[in-house]
Amino acid sequence: MASATVPAPDGSSGVSTLVPPSIAPVPPAERTLSALDLGVLWNDLSLGLLVLVTGALLVPALGLPVAIGAIAVGSLIGCVPLAAIAVAGAREGLPGMVLFRPVLGRRGSYLPSVLNVGQLLGWTSVEFWAMGRLANTLSIELFGLDAFWLWLTLTAVACTALAIGGPVLVVKRFLERFGTWIVLASGVLLTITLLLSGSTASAWSRDGEGGLPFWLAVDLAIVMPISWLPLVADSTRFARSHRGVFPATFFGYSLGNIWFYALGALLVLNANAAPSAQGIGGAIFGFAGGSAWLLVLGLVVGEAPNAFANIYSTAVSTLNVVPRASAAVLSILVGGIAFLLALLFTMERYEVFLFLIGSVFVPLGALFIADYFVHARGQYGVERVFGQVSEGFRWSAVVPWITGFAVYHWSVPTGPEGWVDAVTQVFTAVGLPFPLMDSRLGASLPSFLITFVLSLALVAKGSITSSAGRSPQE
Repeated sequence: MASATVPAPDGSSGVSTLVPPSIAPVPPAERTLSALDLGVLWNDLSLGLLVLVTGALLVPALGLPVAIGAIAVGSLIGCVPLAAIAVAGAREGLPGMVLFRPVLGRRGSYLPSVLNVGQLLGWTSVEFWAMGRLANTLSIELFGLDAFWLWLTLTAVACTALAIGGPVLVVKRFLERFGTWIVLASGVLLTITLLLSGSTASAWSRDGEGGLPFWLAVDLAIVMPISWLPLVADSTRFARSHRGVFPATFFGYSLGNIWFYALGALLVLNANAAPSAQGIGGAIFGFAGGSAWLLVLGLVVGEAPNAFANIYSTAVSTLNVVPRASAAVLSILVGGIAFLLALLFTMERYEVFLFLIGSVFVPLGALFIADYFVHARGQYGVERVFGQVSEGFRWSAVVPWITGFAVYHWSVPTGPEGWVDAVTQVFTAVGLPFPLMDSRLGASLPSFLITFVLSLALVAKGSITSSAGRSPQE
């Protein structure tokens, strides 16, 4: 792969840094996405089958009014850091993991890159599995054909091809021409069908069964936008301008997230849907009559951009560590690994997976926002990202991140059984109440706040001062 010359921030030829074009600031000629384009993209990414599944986890533990309140609060909170990092990506023209170089150091940024690759491989395999299962449900209902392997293979090939095409092609050629309209039509039809159901009124007045504190339910709504936090700049770096990127990302994602979470809750209460792809598909065929196949087909099509984004950003995150690799080859490799993982996936650990994602990326988002918007005053510049000033590993930034991670697990012990046992023993050994306030505060807000405050105090002492202004593409 050829290298690109990145000029000095002041535009002079006196300083240059050689970096591969895949992670270099996007040139002005390639910044073609408008705020509307990005709003369409992030709204579409919020309208997924797995969003329905996650919404289904909130009930019947919570009553429908309380569940929708938790969904709205969590979606709005989670979309603030998502949209903030979207703006940073648009300003700097850089992908997400590269943006973490100034705060963590170049070598330090490898850690979130590796963790992000791990979560994205997990998400991609879940997306493949969900689309394959839903397509197979459709195939059985319409043709009597049970062929999960076939649908899983077709899903993996199609989504990998989209990832190789990149975000501009997907937005302009797939989403805006037909993809978004199909999933929106399916969502509207599903909403109308559920609202006309005779059991909706009784579901609204039904009390919850308990067992899920309100702020833990909020955490389950926060985790969806937060899971996109390491990826969002991978697409917004192609924005024509940073102006309008925040509202486009915030409203595009939050409105869709609230809508589909609520639909997932309604599917459980109205149609007894199980929180899984087969459960959702089976419930739709059970109550939607002749239009059911259209709804299910729309959900399958609507899930494809989510898998595309995961594959694409897995490759981009890997390029932060091995920048001279081929993005296309990496995408094919990711698609193949996710295909194999999808064969082994079950829904039993899905909720644990969600909380683990939150424990890593909620404090990481707080760390970045403190450094970029407070310490760096909303600008890095190419020299600070790619020059010698960003080399090494900045332990002053890792401390707040690890602390936020620990606070999250103090609030909501989550993970494999051995991990939860170890965390429990550590906190009880030092005499701390465990879990923190019986998880009534949730985990996201305590984790974010402690990380943000520590970042302001600790990272500033070791912060890199630079006279570099915005990148020349700004």
